[in-house]
Amino acid sequence: MTPQSDEDEVWRQIVASFNETAEAPSAGQPWPDRENVPTEDAPQAVKAEIPAETAEEVAEEDVRPAAPQEDDGDHYVPPPPPPLPKMDSGTKVAWLALFGGPAYLLLAALLSWPMDGWIIFAAIAAFIGGFVALIVRMGDGPPPDSGWDDGAIV
Repeated sequence: MTPQSDEDEVWRQIVASFNETAEAPSAGQPWPDRENVPTEDAPQAVKAEIPAETAEEVAEEDVRPAAPQEDDGDHYVPPPPPPLPKMDSGTKVAWLALFGGPAYLLLAALLSWPMDGWIIFAAIAAFIGGFVALIVRMGDGPPPDSGWDDGAIV
């Protein structure tokens, strides 16, 4: 027989067995019987399948009541975080303008307050001014007390 004819025969067997049903697994379970966990209804049936040396250990575990795990105190407790830095008045005003302008416009729209053109302009200008002020105050350089080198400290 040639390798091609062997392959053809395998394909014929596959096609012939295509519509046949597969063997049902034991008790309709997708796992082996040895992996079954004993239940209160049938603990003896599963214990019979367990080897003799481990059957005694399983029996001891079944009799022993479940004890709650004790806290051994070996867990990590992080230190309290450092306090937040104090904001100066300019930064506070910038944050207030950044959120206050759109908040006023939203509140006025929800409550149907009359809005003149200058009020809308002032709210939008406060938003843009607060954003720009925060960006300018952010600073992009190293802190002034960083020293002459900007390298890593080992």
